[in-house]
Amino acid sequence: MENVKKITWYNLAFMAFSTVWGFGNVLNGFVYFNGIQVIFSWILMFALYFVPYALMVGELGSAFKDAGGGVSSWIHETMGPKLAYYAGFTYWACHITYISSKGTGGLKALSWVIFRDGNILNKLGTLNTQLITLALFLFFCFVASRGLTPLKGLTRIAGTSMFVMSLLYIVMMFAAPAINPHAHYVSMDFTMKNLIPQFDTKYFTSLSILVFAVGGCEKISPYVNQVEDSEKGFPKGMISLAIMVMVCAILGTIAMGMMFDPKVINASKASFDAYNANGSYWAFQRLGQYYHMGDALMIIYALCNVVGQFSTLVLSIDAPLRMLLENEHAKEFIPKGLFKKNKYGAYINGIWLVVALSGSLILVQAFVPSADAVLMQLTKINSVAMTLRYLWVFAAYIALRSATNYAKFNPSYRAFKNQFVARFFGIWCFAVTAACDILGMIDSDIFTMVLKISVPLILFLLGLILPVIAKRQKAAA
Repeated sequence: MENVKKITWYNLAFMAFSTVWGFGNVLNGFVYFNGIQVIFSWILMFALYFVPYALMVGELGSAFKDAGGGVSSWIHETMGPKLAYYAGFTYWACHITYISSKGTGGLKALSWVIFRDGNILNKLGTLNTQLITLALFLFFCFVASRGLTPLKGLTRIAGTSMFVMSLLYIVMMFAAPAINPHAHYVSMDFTMKNLIPQFDTKYFTSLSILVFAVGGCEKISPYVNQVEDSEKGFPKGMISLAIMVMVCAILGTIAMGMMFDPKVINASKASFDAYNANGSYWAFQRLGQYYHMGDALMIIYALCNVVGQFSTLVLSIDAPLRMLLENEHAKEFIPKGLFKKNKYGAYINGIWLVVALSGSLILVQAFVPSADAVLMQLTKINSVAMTLRYLWVFAAYIALRSATNYAKFNPSYRAFKNQFVARFFGIWCFAVTAACDILGMIDSDIFTMVLKISVPLILFLLGLILPVIAKRQKAAA
């Protein structure tokens, strides 16, 4: 009976795939890395970063199978409660920029559903667009404060539908030349010279976008002990996941290369911003034209995105806050005022803190030249801020593989048998993530670079201040 309840390695791979991968990752890679040249970078990223990352997550999940706090619990067990607080705080803090992007992204998707035009928000002007985004954000903060949970189901449905649409795009795009051979397709050059990217400043300062794309597999760590023959089944599932993601990244990139010419994308900053903001909608719009379906596919995709963006917005306001405040190990470092709940069970002061931080970022971006530029800027800021949380995963793994903890903890699954190899990959992935974060802060646009540096810095300082306030409150009690 126990085997019946176990997860097979291929089911684990599919579960992880729908969690990690999305159509937006294909678009970002294509736009930021000069079209099909991103294929080279995807292969390197999967082989040298994603596979060891996923295997390390499996070992951490196996070592701390009864710990419910995820990364912060791993840090608590290996490095102590104070650092566990900082790990939990980082996870919450990095969602501040993510929340802003969900509001803006949802408004963009809504404009495509209603007007079928990606330029509407630019016509409204950045100030008006950001004020509307702020109003939507405040409304969904109100929704989160009412303790409404049905949106979790909507998020799963939207996530699944977006996953299906991503695969559908690849299949339909490869079949399009046979269905409609007279349509216009871009001719691609697959010579080695065209596939190897230029390793310049732009390339290295954009790598954080690829790290952001492949991160997040720690969400599946609770399932490692439920996998059949976890010692063999989990790595098999993770390697299968890496192959699936790599195949989809490469095929998705080629499919997009049949539609869009990188020279047009890079013709001007306005063109680049427009493709970054609207490329996914144009892709489905053009796919519908190939199949003589009008805008039907684009509208379906945009509707899925509307539901996904706004439901994720609410969950991102509520869930990371609960993970931080309901972590028993972190409570002593957080001021008691943040634990106040309203009659619906929502942490109302915590939500007000989210309003102040994310709302400020939304208003600051009213000074950006266009609505498309806002989305581009948010993509870059998220690629820096969101990837900071991955550093704690690798820190936990390095600590787990220390001489003391290696003897203390005995997980049923080991990613690497050799201690030296294990530590090497832990340090390697930590160093790659840190380097991509630091390089990702460099930007040709001064205002964007200021935000990339100042937003994480402000959140870091807040993380330092909260324990000081909590300590003074205890002393005064």
